[in-house]
Amino acid sequence: MIDLGVSKLALIAVVALVVVGPERLPKVARMAGNLFGRAQRYMADVKSEVNRQMEIEEFKKLREESTAVLKEVESSINSTVQEASANLSDQADIYESNFTKSILDEKEVLRKSMRQGRASWGIKRTARPLWFKRSAGIRARVQSGAARMKRFHHSANSK
Repeated sequence: MIDLGVSKLALIAVVALVVVGPERLPKVARMAGNLFGRAQRYMADVKSEVNRQMEIEEFKKLREESTAVLKEVESSINSTVQEASANLSDQADIYESNFTKSILDEKEVLRKSMRQGRASWGIKRTARPLWFKRSAGIRARVQSGAARMKRFHHSANSK
């Protein structure tokens, strides 16, 4: 940039005073300051636009690289899926008869294990985990009516 010292600025001020005159010198100085400010703002805008364009170019390159990597991963996944499906179709013929038998066996076991009425209290009791029952304040153990009466009757007598 231009190197302006104190002596050079003083010389410029004296020449401007002689050329422009003392009446118009403040207006000219104000106008020069405004023009200088506009030039600085214009240069800042140009710099920011150049930086923005460079960032856009970098982003485009990054996006292209990521799409290329994504396509590679997708193709490898597709090939793995095709290999697995080919292996499964080969093995499916072998296990088809055993599979239908096991489904029937599972249905039989489930039907026998489902209890109804009074016998199902064990299944219902374990529907929620104990840690949840403790945190929510739900009873985790069942107490018989006689034990409950003894507990409450004992606490009433002690008071």
